Amino acid sequence: MGTSVNQTDTGRHDPQCLFCRIIAGEIPSDRVHEDERVIAFADLHPQAPVHMLVVPREHRRDVAELAEDPELLAHITQVAGRIAADRADGDFRLVFNTGPGAGQTVFHVHAHVLAGGKLAEGEL
Repeated sequence: MGTSVNQTDTGRHDPQCLFCRIIAGEIPSDRVHEDERVIAFADLHPQAPVHMLVVPREHRRDVAELAEDPELLAHITQVAGRIAADRADGDFRLVFNTGPGAGQTVFHVHAHVLAGGKLAEGEL
């Protein structure tokens, strides 16, 4: 789990976390999906024609911690598939960066949904 985590009506929450603040509505985002378990919004620095982030409402540090809840991990994958089907041709790449060496900069697990055209092997 992250640093200081408090219980709120949405479960685990870190008031210092950028994504927890987006989920709480303190920071605006271009939301494309929202349900009781996750939100999805446009990445501010897109790496593909469609680049959305799917973020669980509960604060979990990375995908290794997320794996403790396989139903939530499956739900994130299903939402990613729906986003790719709605906004592209249904093909997509799903990326979880885990740790600073792998490029994780916000330590609240999030899935990058990349879609919309041919994504070359080896590209993000």
